This record gives sequence, C-alpha cells and structure tokens, in this order.
Amino acid sequence: MRLATSALRILDFDIENRPLSYLGQDFTTGEVTSIAWKWIGDRSPYHAVLLGIDPLEEMLERFRLAYNAADMVTGHYIRKHDLPVLNGALLEWGLEPLEQKLSQDTKLDLRKQRYQSASQENLAEMLGIPAPKIHMNTPRWRKANRLTPDGIELTRRRAVGDVKQHIALRRKLLEMDWLGAPRVWRP
Repeated sequence: MRLATSALRILDFDIENRPLSYLGQDFTTGEVTSIAWKWIGDRSPYHAVLLGIDPLEEMLERFRLAYNAADMVTGHYIRKHDLPVLNGALLEWGLEPLEQKLSQDTKLDLRKQRYQSASQENLAEMLGIPAPKIHMNTPRWRKANRLTPDGIELTRRRAVGDVKQHIALRRKLLEMDWLGAPRVWRP
C-alpha cells in the first residue's frame, strides 16, 4: 500500500557546496554556497539563497523556515548529502538542527535496478525529462567557488535548474511506479 502524498505540503530542494579546508590527507570540509527550493504544486516562484549575496547564517534560517513548514521534503540524494551537509552548517553556526522529516529521495528510494546510472541527470535524460541540468566544468566551478558575480549566477542557475529538473523527474518516476514510499529522515 502506497502512502498518499497528494494532501501533503511538499518542498523540493537542492544545495550546492564548495570545498573549504583540509581535514587531513586529501579529505576536505565543505561550505554551502546555495540552497534552492520550490513548493510542489504551488504557483510560488523558485527560491534561491546564495553565498556571496546572502550571509550563510541567513541562508540557513530562510531555508529552515520553508523546511519547518513542509510536511515532506524531496530531492535527489538528500538523505545522504543535502540534509547532513545542512545540519553540519547549522552546527557550525550554533543553530538548532533540522527536525526529523518525511522525505522522498529519488536516488535512495528508487526501486532496485542494475546497469543504469541513478544520477539525476542520467535518469532525467533516460526518461525524456525536458528540463536540462546546468553543466559545471572546472573553470565554471572555480568562478562559482570563488564567489565571483558570474560564478554566483552560475550557482543560482544550477541549483534552481536542479530543482526544476527534479520536480519533473520525481513526477515521472511516481507515474511509472519507480519510487518507493517516503521515509522519515532522522538527523
């Protein structure tokens, strides 16, 4: 039996982050550079907060308001990447952690399969999703991570583009019955 999510207020989101410092050997720490989100089924605009324009503490608090208003969050690999990264940033800034939340992750909740990439970009292409991913090569990532004006705009376009693509991808996976039931993310 599948959980009916149509009555839930669902927040689709994505983050971008950059390497920050060495932790030891070749392991690096990171820092959130953007958070983009949109309410599923709502006519409201896409929201994006960007390091270099917005202070990180303000970015985290603005996202937290949306997160707390959601019944469920969704994204691609959010339970293993985006949500833990955000919680790490909240810890660094001395802010309260995100609360546990019902989540649907289009990588982790994808039904078992083999020999197909489970990246958002590859799934979207394979399923004919028209929203393209904004590609970032090394020079673009350098601009983005150095917070140049052009780089900040690239980061905004990528994060918002990922949310646009993800909304369409999730819709298609649900139509095809390729997503398992949502799960509670526990910080």
